[in-house]
Amino acid sequence: MDEVADSLSNRRKRRRQRRLIIISGFLVFSIGMAWFFESQATTTVLVARYAEPAQSRKNDPGLSKLGRSRAGELSRVLGKVDVVAGVDAIFVAPLRRAAETSEPLATLNEAPVHLIDEPVNVEHLVQRILTEYKGKIVLVVTESDVMQPLIAEMHGSKKLAEIRESEHDNLFVVSIPWFGKVKTLQLKYGQPFEENTGPSG
Repeated sequence: MDEVADSLSNRRKRRRQRRLIIISGFLVFSIGMAWFFESQATTTVLVARYAEPAQSRKNDPGLSKLGRSRAGELSRVLGKVDVVAGVDAIFVAPLRRAAETSEPLATLNEAPVHLIDEPVNVEHLVQRILTEYKGKIVLVVTESDVMQPLIAEMHGSKKLAEIRESEHDNLFVVSIPWFGKVKTLQLKYGQPFEENTGPSG
């Protein structure tokens, strides 16, 4: 009888050990898959032109009153763009007006601000964003003539309408999934643009 009892006891122990191994394996697999999908999450790049600059003879003017108002509106719109959070990082052209456009949002989200190299290398910029901020939300504040090449480099739309001299209300949203088609959305924010001048650079 003792031998039978010992045999049954050993079988139960082996069954428990097998269950523990299966459960441990499943947990490791689940954690691994969660990490994989998190690391492959969609990267969202928001592209905006700097807000309205002040009328000045200086080579690098800051923002006008209207421009400061638009910068505040950009902060309001994007401050909680991820429902519970805002942007993770901001890249700005090496211009005072671009930096001032980003300031309210950078302060609100406590987001790091990176200067874009001059002259702009859009390929290098996109590679940096996708390497350092993969799966995150990034804002790029730049000049109008950089916006189309930048979005095209991310495999977004190549059919952006020409941006006018006094047009500062565009906000492009480029969603870059880890697999599948890149999508480009065009939004408007702040005071609407009224066409009255020619195209801008």
